[in-house]
Amino acid sequence: MMMNKSETAQESKVYSRPALGISILALGSILLIGSMILAVSVGAANIDFLSVWKSVFSYDHARRADQIIVGLRLPRELGAAITGAGFAVSGAIMQGMTRNPLADPGLLGLNAGASLALAIVFAFFSGAGFIAIMFISFLGAGLGAGMVFGLSSLNRKGMTPLRITLAGAAVSALLSALGEGIAIFFKLSQDLAFWSAGGVSGTTWFQLKLVFPVIISGILIALMFSRGLTVLSFGEEMAKGLGQRTVFTKTVLMIVVLVLAGASVSLVGPIAFAGLIVPNVVRFLVGTDYRWIIPCTAIFGSILMVVADTAARMVNIPYETPMGAIVSIIGIPFFLYLARKRGKRLS
Repeated sequence: MMMNKSETAQESKVYSRPALGISILALGSILLIGSMILAVSVGAANIDFLSVWKSVFSYDHARRADQIIVGLRLPRELGAAITGAGFAVSGAIMQGMTRNPLADPGLLGLNAGASLALAIVFAFFSGAGFIAIMFISFLGAGLGAGMVFGLSSLNRKGMTPLRITLAGAAVSALLSALGEGIAIFFKLSQDLAFWSAGGVSGTTWFQLKLVFPVIISGILIALMFSRGLTVLSFGEEMAKGLGQRTVFTKTVLMIVVLVLAGASVSLVGPIAFAGLIVPNVVRFLVGTDYRWIIPCTAIFGSILMVVADTAARMVNIPYETPMGAIVSIIGIPFFLYLARKRGKRLS
């Protein structure tokens, strides 16, 4: 055991790159600001940077450009950024807890559970407000996660990354089918079609006021437990040997994952792969220390979603392509690459 502890400590030192982490955070912040400016400037109506500046800092409701930027584009891009951070950080936490590089809220049942819950809300409580929708999304995400971890643990050897991935695929298929069945039976397919494909069209400032503090709080709590998550990522036995309160840490982090995924799905729909791509890329760049992985993942998750939404609006002007489709175009090849490269390690 002492040898294992030493090897783990050495590995964490080798793959922790704080100087690079600071540089990546700075670069990512610049790229995020730049992508946001580009996103609110382009579209069916292109608006120059000076008009964007005037709209943000000296809003005049009589100007058409101000109505487009402040009323439509700015809230949707802020929504894309905050939900991108939520999906990405929840994916990073799940990958650290399960030691599974394929872990993602969209692949492990959380998004499908939230989708089923929202289908039930639209079918039976069509007048529910956004606060109720967020709460139901949390419950649905919890249902999906509980089913996945319950099924994957029905073995004397306990949960393994491969069992969790397979259980996630099965539970996601089941919950998605149930949600689609409810939508068809109650004739909600058209209403849910674009939401299910993922997108931030129609995001309002009221919705952002509710979602922003929830996701920011979740990310801050994840940062508070980032040291414990780093220890957990090297194995539960090692974490216990180092005095880590594994049950408490896992419980808190799992609640954070449910909150991040539930809030994100309630705003933009069940977008998969955002929580898969970004944490793996960030981990390759900054190492295995989650004190750097979580903030860098939040920044680059935001960038991914903002760029994806911009591309969704530009592919077929003046129509919109579902943002989830844009992310999936990148995510599916990345998933296949990871499965091929690390498949043997998952079992």
